[in-house]
Amino acid sequence: MLKTVLLVEDSPSIEPLDNLKQSCRTLYRCRSDEEILPLISVSEAAVLLTPLEKMTDWQSTISGMKRLPILWLCQENHYPQEMEWGYSLDGLLFPTMTQTEMLFALKWAVRSHHQRKRWFEEREQLLQRLEERKWIDQAKAVLCEIKGISEAEAYDFLRKQAMNERKRIGDIAASIVKVYQLIHG
Repeated sequence: MLKTVLLVEDSPSIEPLDNLKQSCRTLYRCRSDEEILPLISVSEAAVLLTPLEKMTDWQSTISGMKRLPILWLCQENHYPQEMEWGYSLDGLLFPTMTQTEMLFALKWAVRSHHQRKRWFEEREQLLQRLEERKWIDQAKAVLCEIKGISEAEAYDFLRKQAMNERKRIGDIAASIVKVYQLIHG
């Protein structure tokens, strides 16, 4: 069971919401950005009760405040035919779901959110490593040209310099390349 769920209501309320209320310890109901702001820091998930046209705006607003699982509580008679529901939606809820189904959907959304977050972090790390690799390759070429050494020796030089200065090898490589570009245009 989730501790706290934030329900953003931007359409006529679907009643009863008993199953959603029973799927978490605390359910905060909000209708505006101002109401969300003080509550989002303690919320574990957000449920949007909003028309499809406004859903991406609400996803953007909430994601800008805090990254947390976002679900859409939609009415079956207003169920969209297209599968494009925004960029950060982690799950769907329906008013006809039982408490067990809602609880399972909330837990699944949290799991999906954490998985997407891990993938994003891994992607960022890989991009950073690729960028660092580019700097290292350029620095090795500069060192080979200037010092007349092999690539292996250039790499050893970079590694030793990084250890001596207690910096990352990518930072040392970037500094060497930038100074070389500054001097040689």
